[in-house]
Amino acid sequence: MGRFTARPLTFLITGFGWLLLSSLVGLAILIGLVHGTPLPPWLRLVHVHAALIGGILQLMIGGLFASVSHTSKGDRTPSDSHPGLFVALNVAAVGLLVGFGFGNMKIVGAAGIVVIGAVASIAAVAWQYARQSLTQPAGRSWLYRFSLIALLGGLAIGVGMSFRLMPEFYAHARLLHLHLILLGFVTMAMIGATHRLLPTILNADLYSPRLARLVMGLLPAGFAILIGGFITSSLLLELVTGGLLVLSIGLYAYNLLRTWVGSGQPGNAASDHLMVATFFLVLMTITGVLVGANFLPQLPALPFGSLHLAAYTHIAMIGFILQTVFGALSYGIPEMLATSRIASRKKQEPYREQLAAIMDRWRTVQLTGLSLGKMGFGVLTAMTWNF
Repeated sequence: MGRFTARPLTFLITGFGWLLLSSLVGLAILIGLVHGTPLPPWLRLVHVHAALIGGILQLMIGGLFASVSHTSKGDRTPSDSHPGLFVALNVAAVGLLVGFGFGNMKIVGAAGIVVIGAVASIAAVAWQYARQSLTQPAGRSWLYRFSLIALLGGLAIGVGMSFRLMPEFYAHARLLHLHLILLGFVTMAMIGATHRLLPTILNADLYSPRLARLVMGLLPAGFAILIGGFITSSLLLELVTGGLLVLSIGLYAYNLLRTWVGSGQPGNAASDHLMVATFFLVLMTITGVLVGANFLPQLPALPFGSLHLAAYTHIAMIGFILQTVFGALSYGIPEMLATSRIASRKKQEPYREQLAAIMDRWRTVQLTGLSLGKMGFGVLTAMTWNF
């Protein structure tokens, strides 16, 4: 019996499976909410953590290992397989769900510690990969390192919450936990990855490396100030910083749009997903500022309820994060399969093009399904202002 291996593709497929499972749970929650028979509150925690830990984190770890392997010219070595990390991450994800299901926060805390250990075990690899980006024109190394630190910080706060450390600051800790992981880690890392992937996919140079470096500096700085606003409970500081983030994301989107237009390429599934993700990222950032403005002392012009808050978070999850994941997988899987299955570099290109054509067959369905699904959620919330 062969030894179990966990190569990058294993992480990617398993992470995608977790996302599918989470989406089914989310659909059940939405149906129950709309029909007036809400499901138990712990299912929401299961839905979120299955998507983020079992799904997104695992996909990003698989993407990291695939990028490192590709950087090393595709040489397959025993270090390409990480069975211990794979088992630890998935056992921890299951532990989180079991803990939330039974309301046992000690299990949740223990599972969170395992996740921190799993991330810490690859921190050196991630840090070294960020160092390799120092020579890149967009200067993504700082963003990658910032996202790694934000992830570890967000996980540590989550563990502290599960063990009831300083319960008087629970509301602040929850905000920090959510934003460190979703904005500080996932969003920042995906912005850095998109800066690298889109020009490669389009076979074109980035429109303005100088503008990219400016954005790479503004985003972490703006996010750090936003965290300061959460800690000090300064809504005005949060809104001002939100405006800075909107400006930064707008410059980022402009740079990518000019790169896409200037490439002269017809586009493919990967580039289309990344561009749509960029649109939703802009929308997400603007919506986040409006959500903050809703808490101003003055009576809000358009008050919103829990369903609207869910719609806002799903602009991030479906509109930005999932579109980026689909774009990265549409480009990365043909690359990985061509490199691993065919030794001759001369024969790899035709095979890669064949696999890319298969990916493009479902391009319209993927883009339409994700985009209209998100827009449908928005229309639903617009019809229920006081819910």
